[in-house]
This record gives sequence, C-alpha cells and structure tokens, in this order.
Amino acid sequence: MALSTGPGGPEVDTRQVFSLWWLRLIVGIAWLVVALVVLQFDDASVKTVGVLVGILFLVAGCQELLLTAVGARPAWLGYLFGALFLIAGFLALFNPEDTFAGIADILGFLFLTVGVYWTVEAFVVRAQNPAWWVGLVAGLLMIVLAFWTSGQFFVEKAYVLLVFAGIWALLQGVTEIVNAFRLR
Repeated sequence: MALSTGPGGPEVDTRQVFSLWWLRLIVGIAWLVVALVVLQFDDASVKTVGVLVGILFLVAGCQELLLTAVGARPAWLGYLFGALFLIAGFLALFNPEDTFAGIADILGFLFLTVGVYWTVEAFVVRAQNPAWWVGLVAGLLMIVLAFWTSGQFFVEKAYVLLVFAGIWALLQGVTEIVNAFRLR
C-alpha cells in the first residue's frame, strides 16, 4: 500500500512512514521540554523573547520540511508552511532587540499562521488520521490565542509572547505524541 504526496508526486511506502513513529515521539517530547523551559522564565528580556520565538519557528519549519520529505505531510502544505516558519524564525533571530517591537506587533499574525496551518492540516488528513481532531482543537486554540494576543498592550506583549510560545510548544508536543502513538 502506497501513499502519494500529491499529483505526480513520488510514491512512499506507508510502512516506511509508520516505522518513523518513534521520531514523532522524540520530537513531541522535545517540544514538551521546550514548553517547560519557556514557561519557567519569569523575568525575560526582550532579546530572550526574540531568540526563543525564533528557535521555535526554526524547529517547526525544519520539522515540517522533514515530515513532508518523508511523505508524512501533503507536499504543498508542508513545504509552504515549512518555508513560512523558517522565514519567521530567521527574522526573529536576525536582530531580536530591534525586531522585538515588530514581533510583538505581529505576534497575533504569527500565531494565526500556526493556528490556520494546524486547522487546515487536520481537515486534509482527516481521512487517514483518526486523531485529526487533536490538530483541529490545537489549531482552533491557537487562532483564539492569536486574536486575544492582538488586543494586548505593547508592554504586556513580552510576557504574553513567552507564555503563548510556551503554550504553542506544549500544544505541538501533545499533538506530536498523540500522532506518534497513533502511528505505532
């Protein structure tokens, strides 16, 4: 039984994809560790916030590209959002002090991007993934957080950014662990 990555795309043996369940488990655990570390900060500097968010986006981008390359994601969706996450990560890391104001101002948009991706992906994989609703719930929660974040004052956004980055990492970790055990 084979899984196509799209029209004219390469065929991938589903046994190969399913045998990588442990990789998703490790990634999920790593996301939970990131969430724990991020949520431990109590008095973060602007630079720390920018660097942490940049790292989160870079890891998410690399993860999407890797999962797309092995056929675990639809090609157009994985490559598009993988590239968007990588761009967001590099922008955040390039100069975190000077770009913090911009990151804080577009924080709602960044979280909206993640939430929309998770929601769309949940519906795209619904036929193959009985746990599709986990991605849907996580996506909808991120969308709600995106709109709530957009209404925050600039001074509060540094702490909101850290808390929501931690929540994002937590949701990503739980989703990856659920999907790992589903594949197992």
